[in-house]
Amino acid sequence: MATKKEMEVVKGVDLKRYMGRWYEIASFPSRFQPKNGVNTRATYTLNEDGTVHVLNETWNDGKRGYIEGSAYKADPNSDEAKLKVKFYVPPFLPIIPVVGDYWVLSLDEDYQYALIGQASRKYLWILCRKTHMEDEIYNQLVEKAKEEGYDVEKLHKTPQTDPPPEEEGPKDTKGIWWFKSILGK
Repeated sequence: MATKKEMEVVKGVDLKRYMGRWYEIASFPSRFQPKNGVNTRATYTLNEDGTVHVLNETWNDGKRGYIEGSAYKADPNSDEAKLKVKFYVPPFLPIIPVVGDYWVLSLDEDYQYALIGQASRKYLWILCRKTHMEDEIYNQLVEKAKEEGYDVEKLHKTPQTDPPPEEEGPKDTKGIWWFKSILGK
């Protein structure tokens, strides 16, 4: 594994261009997502106040689980793509704020794929505008993550269907996916 150094973060991201739907191609497993989640995706919408509405969705056992939150620049005076994301949990009774880092480590000039991480290197996501990514691009992003000190052996590819699921589906209205994810299921 590469020596831990300060991570290089993309500068000058145009948030308006970054908005929209992103599909999770791969990620580090986390307690915030079910182990057998599929079709995981995020949809970002720019709010009038400059913050970003975040909708994270995943399908587990045929049901749609989701959580909504917000994102904002960690330092409004910096041109680095370092954001903070805030979610309230549990999703069915949102009372506890959970804040995390969302650092754009790589982004192509057409805003079609991105590598997202954060300072502790515990979380990593490879995102794409489409449900599938070319191997060459995937490998480039994995190499970039390795250069930034990530243990890329932890990466887990996220199954995606083509076409992706409809906007709505049977919902997990009780937040069972959230409890299962906390318990490591």
